Amino acid sequence: MQLSAKEAWKRILDETRRELPDHTVRTWLEPTEAIALDGGRLIVGAPDQFAVEWNEMKHAELLSRLAEPVLGQPTSVVFRVQEDRQTRPQMDFFVAPPPSAARANGDATNGRHGSANSSTQPLNERYTFDTFVIGKSNELAAAASHAAAESPGKTYNPLFIYGATGLGKTHLMQAIAHTVCERVPETRVLYVGAEQFINEVIESIHSRTMPEFRRRYRGDVDLFLVDDVHFLEGKEMTQEEFFHTFNALYEGNRQIVLTSDRPPKELPGLEARLVSRFEWGMVADVGHPDLEHRIAILRKKQEQDHLETTIPDNVLRFIAEHVRSNVRELEGCIIKLLLFASLKHKEVSIELAREALSDKIRPGEGADGAERALPSINKVQEVVARRWGVTPDGLRSKARIKTLTVPRQIAMYLARELLEMQLVEIGQAFGGRDHSTVIHSVDKVTQQMTRDRAFRERIEHARQELCAE
Repeated sequence: MQLSAKEAWKRILDETRRELPDHTVRTWLEPTEAIALDGGRLIVGAPDQFAVEWNEMKHAELLSRLAEPVLGQPTSVVFRVQEDRQTRPQMDFFVAPPPSAARANGDATNGRHGSANSSTQPLNERYTFDTFVIGKSNELAAAASHAAAESPGKTYNPLFIYGATGLGKTHLMQAIAHTVCERVPETRVLYVGAEQFINEVIESIHSRTMPEFRRRYRGDVDLFLVDDVHFLEGKEMTQEEFFHTFNALYEGNRQIVLTSDRPPKELPGLEARLVSRFEWGMVADVGHPDLEHRIAILRKKQEQDHLETTIPDNVLRFIAEHVRSNVRELEGCIIKLLLFASLKHKEVSIELAREALSDKIRPGEGADGAERALPSINKVQEVVARRWGVTPDGLRSKARIKTLTVPRQIAMYLARELLEMQLVEIGQAFGGRDHSTVIHSVDKVTQQMTRDRAFRERIEHARQELCAE
């Protein structure tokens, strides 16, 4: 007697549990459903396109191998999005309004439905797992986010996602909220930036409304999302409130998702007890995408925006080869190129892309697209030392005199910006200094550049010399 698709899938899953960790099966395979057995294929429905792609990439080969003895013949396991799960229900979420707004509207955050009207920072409907492109640089963070969305408050809590600006941290955070709300529409989501949290603490102290603040943040919240927690550094009173808010939600098994530009241990102005809690669950990084990943991102952007003008593959590759800083800038290049083509009344080509995106070509590459080797850390130290009238050995020394401190900080900044070195590596190259010293140096130079035009131009000249080598 031939097995039905559902019976076959159940037996395959039983075998799979012997080869994969329990949490993997629970997160990725249990939410699926067998649809049909069709011509040597077992078609399995998954809840969304993200789960389809993940299962195809990570589990399809193993599942197909396990399917053969169950069904008595070679069988490929393939995944498809379940049609009955494609429709998105109306999601109910709220973003914490400023205390003044909450007072003006009554206790706006106490009701599940009325709260949405007071949102000052709604979730972006485009930030879903379906629109997130997975690559080696974000694979772990994407998997952890999906797992947290499938089992909020249980699998990875808290989930701490870190990485540079524009690489997809906020996208993943909001995708978790969308997925949770699709499954449980009455979920109460509180999404806030760390700067807003800080401002609310300050205003609540001044206006003597801390009980209201605490009730809003520690009460009716199922999913707590906080962007840019690195802004909490050095804010002692705010950290105290955040600590107790975190504890209250964590002890209530509420899912907490945090983003930062650095991992917890590289946030020197953060209290040790907060660092410890941020590491309780999963800490996952989002890195810079490689070439193939960047091409895939551009194709997804083109598909997602339903662009009337199709950009040829060779042009997409050209853009991906030259723009490597972050996903946001990468996607913006498509819009800029198409606008440029429209204004010039020209077809999209590599030549047009080179003209339109001339300001985006990396300093390490020539206008002909040929990539040049990046300078070494020794070269960075040599150029900065010469331009600031000191010696490379002085930059690497333990001396803390002012004539060495400023150029040393500048050299660290350029090493971070141009070479994308890890903080620990940079510290080792400058006399074995720790990562917190490097962070301080980079931040100080960045701030000074925004205030002092002459200082900024002097550093830019050093950067140009290094990139021209």
